[in-house]
Amino acid sequence: MHGETDLESLLKGMSPRLHPGVWVFATLPPGTAEPSGLSPLMRYAEDEGTTLILDAGLAARANLETVFPCRRITLHIHSALEAVGFMAAIAQALAQAGIGCNPVAGYFHDHLFVPVDRAEEAMAVLERLSAGSDFD
Repeated sequence: MHGETDLESLLKGMSPRLHPGVWVFATLPPGTAEPSGLSPLMRYAEDEGTTLILDAGLAARANLETVFPCRRITLHIHSALEAVGFMAAIAQALAQAGIGCNPVAGYFHDHLFVPVDRAEEAMAVLERLSAGSDFD
């Protein structure tokens, strides 16, 4: 099961869903143990440290320095990891609305992290993009 690659099908079928809760990004310096009880949604090791995306409340309780309070939107279509143009079309539509976006690709779905105060607006942009007929 490799997912959809056709851009028109991806855009029309993306079915965005806004999740409850607020997420934040944090980093742990190299060699630093992850505080217990965090359950990050994502962790990614970089040369400079480990990036975490985690619940804002849990991050605060762990006294982590955080940035980018955001909401998570899941695009409910199984997009292929090798699909071309899907994230570009989404990023362009959000950029035209002045909305920043940090995408994360999972095996089955793509997830977007957008500023807390722009989440509903981002959903409206995505719904318009999905309903549009200008995919050519």
